[in-house]
Amino acid sequence: MTGANAPSSAESSGSASEMAAAAQQYGLGRGRVRANGLEFEYLEAGSGPLALCLHGFPDSPFTYRHLLTDLADAGFHAVAPFIRGFAPTELPPLRTWVHTSVMVADQIALAQALGGGPDALLVAHDWNAVAAWGALGRAPELWGRAVIINIPPFDIFAENLGTYAQIKKSFYFWYFQMQSVIEDRIRQDDFRFIQDIWGDWSPGYQADEDMVHIRRALGDPDHLRAALGYYWGQFDPPRFGSPAWAAEQEAAWGGGAPQPVLYLHGTNDGCHGVTQEQVERVLQYAGPGSDSELIDGVGHFMLVERPAEINQRILDWLKRTG
Repeated sequence: MTGANAPSSAESSGSASEMAAAAQQYGLGRGRVRANGLEFEYLEAGSGPLALCLHGFPDSPFTYRHLLTDLADAGFHAVAPFIRGFAPTELPPLRTWVHTSVMVADQIALAQALGGGPDALLVAHDWNAVAAWGALGRAPELWGRAVIINIPPFDIFAENLGTYAQIKKSFYFWYFQMQSVIEDRIRQDDFRFIQDIWGDWSPGYQADEDMVHIRRALGDPDHLRAALGYYWGQFDPPRFGSPAWAAEQEAAWGGGAPQPVLYLHGTNDGCHGVTQEQVERVLQYAGPGSDSELIDGVGHFMLVERPAEINQRILDWLKRTG
C-alpha cells in the first residue's frame, strides 16, 4: 500500500491532476493498493482501524466525500476505492463480465490488503451492498461491523425482482443488454442518461457535482465497458431468474452477516423498492446489535442527499455498538 500523487498507467496527466484537485477540495488524500490482481486507486482520510467504503454503479468514491472525513474524525482510516471498472483503477483483463462472486472476492482482497480485522468497518452501497452480504459471511474475521445501504440480503432482494413495480424500476437491467448500442447511448449528451438515472433513483437531488466525477471515472470507453460488465455478468437474458441463476447468486452472496449491521434504505429509492416489513426482516440476516431503518424522504444516494443526517445516524450507531 502506497500513497499516490503520481498518475498510474490508467490515468492521463490531465485526469490525474483533476482527480488530485478534487480530492484536495474535499480534504481527502489518495492512494493505491494491489488486491485480487488489480491495482485499485482510492480516496482516504484519517488513521486508525480500517473503514472500507465501497460504491456501486453509476457512481464513484466521491459519493463518500462527506462520510470519509466524518469517519476519520471518529478515529478510522476511511478508504473509498474506485471499484473494478472505474478509472483510475486498473482495467481488469476481462472487461465485459463481472460476476457477484468477483465483487465478493474484490471486497475480501481489499480488506486483506488494507488491514481489515475485528476493529474494521465495512460501508457498502449498491453493487457493493450485494457483495457485502457475501463477504461479511465468507470472511467474518475481516470486519467487526458493517453499514449496508439500499440493497437487502439476497432472499429479500429476490422477492422483489418479479414484481411489476420492481420490473419498471429495473428496466436498465435489460436495456444494458443491447451491447451493440448501449455504450454509445450512455455517452450521448455528456452522459445525460446517467444523470437521468440519478434523477430517478434520488428524486429531487441535483447530481451536477457528482456527474463531474462519474464522467471522469467512466469517460474512457474501456472503463465504461468494464463497468457495464456488472450487468452483462449478472443479467444474461437466457439465464436471468432461472433456478440455476438463483442458485449461483445464492452461492455468491446468499446467507447473512454474523457481525452487527446497520441497514439503511430510503422511501424514495427509485432503484430498488422495499417495504417496512422487509426492512425489519433484514435483522434476521445480521448479527446481534444490528439495526435497520427505512428513512423517509431520501433516495438511493442518501449519502449526498442529506449527508449531515445520514452520517449522524451512522456515527450514533457506531457509538452504540463500539
